[in-house]
Amino acid sequence: MDFGFTISKTRVIDLSAANMEKAARVEEVRRCMDCGGCTATCTAGQFIDFNIHRTHLLFRRGQYEGLDKALEACMLCGKCTLVCPRGVNLRRMIINMRTLLP
Repeated sequence: MDFGFTISKTRVIDLSAANMEKAARVEEVRRCMDCGGCTATCTAGQFIDFNIHRTHLLFRRGQYEGLDKALEACMLCGKCTLVCPRGVNLRRMIINMRTLLP
């Protein structure tokens, strides 16, 4: 019987199998509390499909595929650093993430 919807597959992220070695090297990754203020003020995110919060989250989870291209979209303007309530230097975090990714 068709009820008008289908049950989708679960999207489980197995963090125990993820390679977290690179994320442990960047101090700013641990200080972030995921408020999303950085994404709200991002100049690059207004014009292209760039989300610094999503990029940070994928890096922290060890999902490094395609992140090098996403990090190149950052203009390093520093607006995100100004609004961060924890004082995370996101500009330095992006630069460190760029150097760690192949």
